Amino acid sequence: MNTQMPGTSGQGNKGGRRFRFNIYWVYLMLLVFFLYLQFSSGLWGGKRSYDASWYQVERMLKKGDVSGITVVNNQYAEVFLKTDRIYADSAYEVLRAPDGRSNDKFYVYKFLTLETFQQDVRDAQWESKLEDTAGKSPYAKKVIMEAPTVEPVPETRKSFWDSGFLSMFLWIGFSLVLMMWLFRGFGRGPMGGAGGGMGGIFSFGKSKAQLYDKDTKVNTTFKDVAGLDEAKEEIMEIVDFLKNPKRYTSLGGKIPKGALLVGPPGTGKTLLAKAVAGEAQVPFFSISGSDFVEMFVGVGASRVRDLFRMAKEKSPCIIFIDEIDAIGRARGKNSFTGGNDERENTLNQLLTEMDGFGSNSGVIILAATNRAEILDRALLRPGRFDRQINVELPELEERKAIFKVHLSPIKLSEGVDVDFLARQTPGFSGADIANVCNEAALIAARRKKQQVEKQDFLDAIDRIVGGLERRSKIISADEKKVIAYHEAGHAAVSWLSPHAHPLVKVTIVPRGKSLGAAWYLPEERQITTLEQMKDELKATLGGRASEEVVFGQVSTGALNDLEKVTKQAYAMVAYYGMNANVGTLSYYDSSGEQEFSFGKPYSERTAEMIDAEVRDLVAVSYEEAKRILRENREKLDRLAALLVEKEVMFREDLEEIFGARPSDKPAANNPEEV
Repeated sequence: MNTQMPGTSGQGNKGGRRFRFNIYWVYLMLLVFFLYLQFSSGLWGGKRSYDASWYQVERMLKKGDVSGITVVNNQYAEVFLKTDRIYADSAYEVLRAPDGRSNDKFYVYKFLTLETFQQDVRDAQWESKLEDTAGKSPYAKKVIMEAPTVEPVPETRKSFWDSGFLSMFLWIGFSLVLMMWLFRGFGRGPMGGAGGGMGGIFSFGKSKAQLYDKDTKVNTTFKDVAGLDEAKEEIMEIVDFLKNPKRYTSLGGKIPKGALLVGPPGTGKTLLAKAVAGEAQVPFFSISGSDFVEMFVGVGASRVRDLFRMAKEKSPCIIFIDEIDAIGRARGKNSFTGGNDERENTLNQLLTEMDGFGSNSGVIILAATNRAEILDRALLRPGRFDRQINVELPELEERKAIFKVHLSPIKLSEGVDVDFLARQTPGFSGADIANVCNEAALIAARRKKQQVEKQDFLDAIDRIVGGLERRSKIISADEKKVIAYHEAGHAAVSWLSPHAHPLVKVTIVPRGKSLGAAWYLPEERQITTLEQMKDELKATLGGRASEEVVFGQVSTGALNDLEKVTKQAYAMVAYYGMNANVGTLSYYDSSGEQEFSFGKPYSERTAEMIDAEVRDLVAVSYEEAKRILRENREKLDRLAALLVEKEVMFREDLEEIFGARPSDKPAANNPEEV
């Protein structure tokens, strides 16, 4: 027989609601408690105090019914009466207790100033005594006048809201809420790490790596990476090992534990890593080097341990650390940070973890950096980063492939030639080319075109290289003439110097911070000869030389030119060994160690010699530039006049004025001394 009572668990309680504790109930109880403390005087036994006027208080004092006066917080007075007078005088009926006994009820009088109230109390009692002494004997008068009087007694009171108990209670409540937030809410989300686990305050040491697996796939593949054929070949070998490990291990081979992608910014290092994540079809952990660094001591090392723990659990997998130089800088280079450097502790833990798992554990590390020369040597040794993959700026054919990738979503006109665009962008990285394509599309849209034309791309290249046109900038006629001769000097000297870069365009329209500019088309060459560098010096100094030849004075417009010339001349003398007096020596530091030293790698005498040779080299180049301009003064004037008129000139205009450009002469077998 079923004797289950209602309300208990079972069939009879299926539709009922279970009792669940809710934190809002506590908040409601606290609110009710505070309201009770605030209004408790009116909740029990009726009203405790009654307002009174000064006329009533004065009457009580004169009749001698007052037993005491308490001045509260110098704001109001509580007037207490004698018990026998309360029940003897019907005027005090409101103060009587229901059971016939006196209680703690009293009158309240709100005065203006405490001093006036005290004086009024004394005067009222003094007048009462004078009235009582009328017709009395001297002895009776003396007794009456010496009788004690009621003096107001000051008292300081604090309500519950002003008391220290409330502050203490609020701080305790705030601390409890903060602890609940730290232990329950703060650890949820990214702070909990890719592997989950305990959150809250204990998640500081958890890894921040983002995990890409079968649930969160990356759509980027090697088809999206144009150029970089050699780098892709080495990366694809690592991906192939993860897919078919037995092909390598059966022959006794060991896959590299790590590969370091090194190259200038924007060349596609991170894009290669994304392609690996899309092609490998294995778990892929992505994290930045700065994510290991934290203000708390030991957190970086803890995150490194947690990252490798999760990687081993999901083996085979790939770990990608972007901008690894944030934690991989060579140790001991900065002695001002002290012995307990958090970054060095993180690096030490990374070195330990990279050399701590087996060679065939299936955990491969990829890293990217722009500054491989500052990384710690222990990080680059075989067994950690076995391979360094150089991701350089794209060559001509690679730029064509990159343009094809970024031009695919753009509506192009028929006149756009990919080969032409690739030749117009020497030295551009993949990110620069992507920016050119996007900027060209924006320019075409701004001009309300239906397709992106060739001129839009040329304007986009000019916008990226030189900056935004500032045609609204006010330039006087004299300044415009000086700028025209300055830019004409650059164009003339570069055109008449066979080894200088060929000119593409010259303009006197202000762009960015410059008042004029000359665009050159650098040759696709891997090495530079002495003759080529000297012609480049002359072409760079052509602007200052033109000002001196034409106007007999110089201006501040050649600041950028002089800076470039000085750096190039110092490189020729001190780095490339192109000077007979200094000799075939190079003081270039490829390791970056001189960055932390206070001295130079040569003596003061050698420094003076380098300065003198650089000064002579620049002076000779400057005189040569002035000679070229003096010999072609008439053509220089024509070019400057056309620049003032047209503001922009191209290669064809220079060819019409100066004739065909001299062919490059073969470099001598023995380089000429600087």
